[in-house]
Amino acid sequence: MTLSFSQIDPPVRLLMGAGPANVHPRILRAMAADVIGQMDPEMTAYMDETMALYREVFRTKNKQTLLVNGSARSAIEAALVSLVTPGMKVVIPRIGRFGLLLTEIVSRCGGVPCTIDVEWGQVVRPEQVEAAIIEHRPGLVAAVHGDTSTTTAQPLADIGAICRRHDVLFYVDATATLGGMEFETDAWGIDVATAGLQKCLGGPPGSAPITLSDRAVAAVLARRHDEAGIATGQPQGEGPVIHSNYFDLAMLMNYWSPARMNHHTEATSMLYASREAARIVVEEGVAARVERHTRAGRAMVAGLRAMGLQIYGDDATRMSNVTGVWVPEGVDNARVREQMRQDFEIEIVSSFGPLTGKIWRIGAMGVNAQKHKVLLTLGAFEAVLAGEGFKLPRGAGVDAAREAWG
Repeated sequence: MTLSFSQIDPPVRLLMGAGPANVHPRILRAMAADVIGQMDPEMTAYMDETMALYREVFRTKNKQTLLVNGSARSAIEAALVSLVTPGMKVVIPRIGRFGLLLTEIVSRCGGVPCTIDVEWGQVVRPEQVEAAIIEHRPGLVAAVHGDTSTTTAQPLADIGAICRRHDVLFYVDATATLGGMEFETDAWGIDVATAGLQKCLGGPPGSAPITLSDRAVAAVLARRHDEAGIATGQPQGEGPVIHSNYFDLAMLMNYWSPARMNHHTEATSMLYASREAARIVVEEGVAARVERHTRAGRAMVAGLRAMGLQIYGDDATRMSNVTGVWVPEGVDNARVREQMRQDFEIEIVSSFGPLTGKIWRIGAMGVNAQKHKVLLTLGAFEAVLAGEGFKLPRGAGVDAAREAWG
């Protein structure tokens, strides 16, 4: 039997969930460029330009700022498998699902997770982290900046200072916040930070920026072990071999260095996308972009509250780019999401774990953190809720959001 499938023709949908967000048209156009050889001088020049651009995005001077091929989780895994040695203790502040993910990966790397748990929707206090460092003497603290499962942002600056004071490496997963919320790699004392394209950076999933401080680079190179087919006789590390070849940051750093030690075939189209995503951020200005996301989040919250809905979490630590809202009693979470998608081609999402079915998460990220997209989403949400029998003041949400936008 011969299979016959139609050409891919996905719906044009407004993605206002927790990610992915819609892709900026300039990034889509960049991805349409032809593939060239991975060692072509034009290609390696694009790689160098991408490194320079992401230094601006990460707000860092780190030489080792590059890409890992794969979704955001690929860089998380590369960071942890390259830093965590067997038996190493790792302090992990956990404020939601993705703190649990860090625990999972650290365990698979042979590390010993030492977790600091708080109720979902809350954040870990700096003194809790310092107490855990004093108690456990870890080699690494690993935290999530913005945990989209709880729409909560963990303050980081004080934690970075504590880590430096105790000579502990500090890793941060900034998947959901880089390019949309304030993030200061150097000023906050962060040794390794990772992200993904599909949220505030406005690109497709499939490439993951990462930056490493000199301290982190030294820790990774202590485990350097070049595979036999590409080894050039350079000194190798005396530490335990990194238990991944693909995610071995020692070899990846060499691949991105002037030496261009071959490691894998770079995902050319994704590199084009990553470069253009960072170029757009730098053109807009990091501070201006953060302010735009802040205004979008402020408008979203104002509109939802004006509709008589209760916002999840604490205003002081809420992410600006993803808002959680409690599902009112008697309203079907899944049916509302289905109606938003079917009637308005707008995607919003629920959450995970203890919040499954209890909140909606409504995002405004990247190209979607715009006034008209926030207003369209609120207008559609109001209509669907009214159709489900929820009593609300019609028009109040959009009016409040317009005023809050300023």
